[in-house]
Amino acid sequence: MKENQKKIISIKVKLLAIILPVVIVIMSLLVGVLYYISKDIIKEYSENLLDSSIENQTNQIEAWLDENLSAFRAVKQSIEQTGASGQQLQAILDSYYGFDDDYPNGLYIADENGGLIKASASEKTEADPTQSVWYREGLTRWNMGLTNAYTNAEGAKVISASGILDDQSGMIRVISADLTLERISIIVNSYIEMDQARAFLVSSTDGTVLAHHDNGLISTKLSESRDAFLRDIWQKVSQYDFDMVEIDSNMTAFSQIQGTDWVLVSYIPTKVIYSDIDSVRNMMLAIGLVSVILLAVLVERVVHVVIRPVKELIKVITAMTNGDFTVEIKAGSNDEIGVMSGYVQQFIRTMRQMIASIHTVSDKLGEQAGDSDKISREMYEASRLQGQSMRELNTTVEQLSMSVGEIANHATTLAMVVADTKDDGEQVDSKMQETVAVSRSGQEDLQRVNSAMELINVSVQKLQQSIDEVGKASKEITNITEIIGNIADQTSLLSLNASIEAARAGDAGRGFAVVATEIGQLANTSADAVHNIEGLISQINSLVGDTVKQTKESVENISHSNSLVGDTLRTFDSIFGNIDQVGTLVREMIRKVEKVDEVATNVAAISEEQAASSEEILATSESMVRQVDNITSNSESVSKGAEELTASAEELYEHVARFKIGEEAGL
Repeated sequence: MKENQKKIISIKVKLLAIILPVVIVIMSLLVGVLYYISKDIIKEYSENLLDSSIENQTNQIEAWLDENLSAFRAVKQSIEQTGASGQQLQAILDSYYGFDDDYPNGLYIADENGGLIKASASEKTEADPTQSVWYREGLTRWNMGLTNAYTNAEGAKVISASGILDDQSGMIRVISADLTLERISIIVNSYIEMDQARAFLVSSTDGTVLAHHDNGLISTKLSESRDAFLRDIWQKVSQYDFDMVEIDSNMTAFSQIQGTDWVLVSYIPTKVIYSDIDSVRNMMLAIGLVSVILLAVLVERVVHVVIRPVKELIKVITAMTNGDFTVEIKAGSNDEIGVMSGYVQQFIRTMRQMIASIHTVSDKLGEQAGDSDKISREMYEASRLQGQSMRELNTTVEQLSMSVGEIANHATTLAMVVADTKDDGEQVDSKMQETVAVSRSGQEDLQRVNSAMELINVSVQKLQQSIDEVGKASKEITNITEIIGNIADQTSLLSLNASIEAARAGDAGRGFAVVATEIGQLANTSADAVHNIEGLISQINSLVGDTVKQTKESVENISHSNSLVGDTLRTFDSIFGNIDQVGTLVREMIRKVEKVDEVATNVAAISEEQAASSEEILATSESMVRQVDNITSNSESVSKGAEELTASAEELYEHVARFKIGEEAGL
């Protein structure tokens, strides 16, 4: 029991071991799913914000360019419409000098001869304007358009808006204005909507950087940069692939400036984007951990409340296993555990009643087993005494048979003698002496016969008394067997009831069921033995009745023979008294000898019948001895069965005594 208790794992521990890992896994999955969903949402939001930012920047640049180009075109159109030249043209150029910070040097004009017209205050110098970038590109268009970035004669990084001026002067002229790249860089870096995002402007034609927060990169080419990120940017721009993409851990967006070959590139490091999601993830992990702890505490309390009635049930069942049915259990809830507790309490009450009933039956069975043992011992002793008496009767009958045999022999001899006397009656005179001798011998034989007949009479009377005692003993045995039969039947009924109760008890009554089965088998064995004894006693009573009848007939025959022997003895006395008158009474003697012959014949026949009857009595006596031995053996078996029944009753009492059911049940 102790080893089994050591191996027991609490249901509370099992439930917590199952629930907590599941909760942890669910929370982890939830945090992971929410993290990736949030990451995708933030990424999409960042992409949208970056796209919105670059679009806003593009609009700002396009608006700035359009504004400046519109102003340049208005000046160009005014000059062309008015046909200004000389002082008028100079006045117009002077008016635009310092007019706008985007083009502080104002506008200037170069002709095909290399002449340069500029504002009076402008310090712009060109050795050969016709070889400048703005002049060559201006010759390609009527409307003013923007050139690529370049370094002018003063060493400033600029872009120019230039176009052919049709002022009707008869010369090819190009009007132009310089826009500083620093101004464009300010625009590019000033309209970024995302923190820590960067933007730069690049030419898609040759990869020249037009604007950048790092002024040292302006006018450099991306393809020649040492920065892998910039080289990857140029690869995308050169292929005119302007889709948003992540390049070297930077989310990068592209936007082409309308009317130019410029491409605005805006980027932000992904770690900046995901920094918020990392903080969200950490917060979610903290919340998940706190939730797991709270759930663990809640589950532990709930499991404790649920398991507490189960622990009470375990205590009650453990006490019941140890045989203590005095315990009580309260079914305080209406759930499955409460219902189970109610049934356990009902089972305890049923077991109390059953065990109390078994106690009562066990006590009665013990008393009846003791009575059965006592009766079986008395029956065994009676059968033993009966056997001894039957053996003595057998010896007496054997002696009687021997005596009757001797009588038969003597009667036969007497008949032969009487026959000889009849034959020799005519020679009585010559044979008188022989007759006297024979008469003496006959007298002695008759005396011995008389004595033997008296002994036979006494023996037969004793035999009759013994047979009467056998009859009385058999009646007592019959009564005893009836009592044993009733006890066996009652024991069988008790065993059947005990088996039924044990079957109702289930596993707890299994041992008691085995004992009840053994008691039932013992009761059946006792009943069978009683039936056998009754059959044997019935045979004995029948044989005793026949023996009594034959014994009475033998007594009557022996009495008659004794009377005849007495008459013969008296006759022999008369013979001796009248020996002197033999001669005169020979005829009378012959006549009487004939009568004696008849009597001797009858005596011989009777003696033979008595001998046969004695042999039958002897055989019957021997059969009775064997039957009595069987009765003794069966009585001994019944005694042993009674002893086993007593032992079984004691064992049943010991088993039942293990159970405690309280004082209200009487135990």
